[in-house]
Amino acid sequence: MEASTNGQPVSFYLDYELPPSRQPRPVLLAELKKRSFDLAVASLVTVLVLSWLVPLLAVLIRLGSPGPALYIQLRTGRKGSVFPCLKFRTMVHQAQAPFRQATQDDPRITGLGRFLRRTNLDELPQFLNVLAGQMSVVGPRPHPLPLDAQYWHSLPGYPDRYLVRPGITGLAQARGARGETAELYQMKVRVRYDQLYIRHQSTRLDARICWWTVKAALKGNKNAW
Repeated sequence: MEASTNGQPVSFYLDYELPPSRQPRPVLLAELKKRSFDLAVASLVTVLVLSWLVPLLAVLIRLGSPGPALYIQLRTGRKGSVFPCLKFRTMVHQAQAPFRQATQDDPRITGLGRFLRRTNLDELPQFLNVLAGQMSVVGPRPHPLPLDAQYWHSLPGYPDRYLVRPGITGLAQARGARGETAELYQMKVRVRYDQLYIRHQSTRLDARICWWTVKAALKGNKNAW
C-alpha cells in the first residue's frame, strides 16, 4: 500500500472549518458550466479510453507484481469532505504500510508503475471520481490525509485549496509543481498556484490546463517519480 492513515481517525486530519466569509460565493452559471465541462470530458474519456485501457493495464499491473490493480486512498475533497480517490497501483503492494511520499528512484515503484506515473496514466481512474461528483477534471490536486495534517494548520492559505472540488490535474501540476514536497517552499509554490487557479478559474483556463497536461505527459513529467 502506498499510504495509510496509520489508524488515526479522519477528524484528526480535518478538524478545521472554513470560515464562511472566505468561501467563494456560488455562481450558478459558472458552477453549471464547470460541471458540464467535467461531465463531457469524463464521459468521453470513460467511453473512448477507460473502457479498453483499464482492463489492459489491470492485467499488466497484476502480471508485474502481486496485488490489486487499483489503489484506493482516502483524500480530502471540497470543503474538507473525504472521498476514496482511485489510482492504478504503481508501487509494490504492502498492506498497512505507513504513509511516505514517493521519492526519486523510490524502490517501492514498479517498472510499469514508473511509466504510469511519468505519463499520468496512473490517474486515469479518477475520471470515475469526476463522474461521481467527488472531483473535477481541473482543480487543486487532492493530497493524502497525512500530508493535509502536516500543512492544514501550519501553512497559511492551505485549506483554501479545498474551497473547490479537487482535480485530476491542476495549474500547479501543469506548470511543473508536482512530485515530492520535501521542502516547505515546494508546498508553498503549489498553494500559490492553487490560489491563483481558484481566483481565475474558467472553462477556457480548464481547457488550457488540460492541453498543458497532455503535452507534459507526452514528453514525460520529469518530477513525476
